[in-house]
Amino acid sequence: MELYYQPDIERMSRTQMRDLQSKRLVSQVNHVYTNVPYYKKLMDDKGVKPSDIASIDDLHKLPFLTKEDLRQAYPYGLLAKPLDDCVRIQSTSGTTGTRVVAFYTQNDIELWEESCARALTAAGGTKSDVVQVAYGYGLFTGGPGLNGGSHKIGSLTLPMSSGNTERQIQFMCDLGTTIICCTPSYAEYLAETIEEMGMRDKIQLKAGIFGAEAWSQEMRLRLEANLGIKAFDIYGLTEISGPGVSFECSEQTGMHINEDHFIPELIDPETGEVLPMGEKGELVFTCVSKEAFPLLRYRTRDICILNQDECSCGRTLTKMSKILGRSDDMLIIKGVNVFPSQIETVLIGYGLSANYQLIVDRVNHSDTLEIKVELTPEMFSDTVRGIEGKEREIHNKIANILGITSKVTLVAPKSITRSEGKAVRVIDNRKI
Repeated sequence: MELYYQPDIERMSRTQMRDLQSKRLVSQVNHVYTNVPYYKKLMDDKGVKPSDIASIDDLHKLPFLTKEDLRQAYPYGLLAKPLDDCVRIQSTSGTTGTRVVAFYTQNDIELWEESCARALTAAGGTKSDVVQVAYGYGLFTGGPGLNGGSHKIGSLTLPMSSGNTERQIQFMCDLGTTIICCTPSYAEYLAETIEEMGMRDKIQLKAGIFGAEAWSQEMRLRLEANLGIKAFDIYGLTEISGPGVSFECSEQTGMHINEDHFIPELIDPETGEVLPMGEKGELVFTCVSKEAFPLLRYRTRDICILNQDECSCGRTLTKMSKILGRSDDMLIIKGVNVFPSQIETVLIGYGLSANYQLIVDRVNHSDTLEIKVELTPEMFSDTVRGIEGKEREIHNKIANILGITSKVTLVAPKSITRSEGKAVRVIDNRKI
C-alpha cells in the first residue's frame, strides 16, 4: 500500500478522491472477506458478496460494525493479517466491558503517523518546531500517534506523556516548546499552573493540538487567550487507528478527514439510513488502507455534521464538525437527551471555569441533575448572595436550553479533582 504525505492528496478533486476511494474500497472488501471469518459471516448473513461492491456508491450495502462486534471478536476475531505480520497493539482507555484491542502492521503504523503528520502540518508544524506530546503513551493511542507524526515532519519531539505538570512546564520553558499536544482539560490545567508559577512570559507556544475528549468553542477561546496559542482540534479512535483520522487547519471551521484512508458516512442512529452532507447524524468510518485491523462501516456513535464546502486553506478533504454528542452514552435525564457540551457552553458563557462535573442521580423514582462548577479566583471573592444569584441565573439558562431543571452548585477554585488524562465530566449514580 502506497503512503501519502503530500499536498496533492489533500487537494484532490472530488472525482479524483472518489476514484481513489472506490479502488481502495473494492480491494479492502476482498481482503476482509477473504481473511476475516467474522466479517465474512456478517456479509453472508446480509446476502452481500465482494462482487457486489464496485465503487463507494455500493458502500451502503455492507453491514455495520459496532463496538459490541469488536468485543465479541476479542482478541483475534477481526484480525485480517497473520499475527506474525503485526508489530503493535493499542487498546481503548475504556473501563467497562472487554477492552477493544487494535492491531497494526508496520505499514499501518506508517499510515497512522503520516495522518498525524498532516495534522501537525495543518497546525503550522515544521522541522523547526519543538513538539511536546503530553498525551498518555502505552496502550493509549494519543502519545504514540502524535509522537510518530512529529518525527515524520522532523520536529524535535518531547515524549513527555501526561502528568508531572511542573516538569512539563519546566521543559516547556527550557526547551522552547512551540506546539503542545494533550487533552483540552489537561491544557486548562497547564494554563492554570503556568499562571500560578508566574511562567506565562517564559513559554513560547504558538499552537496546541487537543483531542481525546469533547470541548467547546468557548473552551477553545479560553485556551487561546490563556496560553497565547492557536488551538486545533484533532479526532481519532483506537479502533480506526488513533488520532489523525481528521484534523483542523488554520481556518478552524471543521476537521479535514484523511478520506484517502478513512471514508466517512453519516447515518440516522435509529434507522441506519445514510444521510446527506450537511445533516446531523452518527459518524461511520470505513478503513480502506489498513492491513491488520481494517474496519468496514464502523459506527463510532459520535454525532457530527459533514460538509464538502471549499476551504480557504486549499484542502479539498471532507470536513467534519466538532463532535456534538454521542448517540449511545449521551445522558437521558427525565426523557431528555442531554450532552455535556451543551452545559459547558452555558457555563463558559458566564465566565466560569471549564472544570465542572455533572452528577446524575435518581431520587424517589425521578432523575436529578446537579451541576458542580468551579468559580474563578476573581468570582470567589463575591458575596454569598451574589453567588446564589448567579446559581439561579445559570439554572434558568440551562432550564431554557435543555427543558429540564437542575441544581447548580458553584464551588471554590481547585475543589474539583484535576485530571491529567481525560476529564471525568459525568458521574451517573443511576448506574450504580
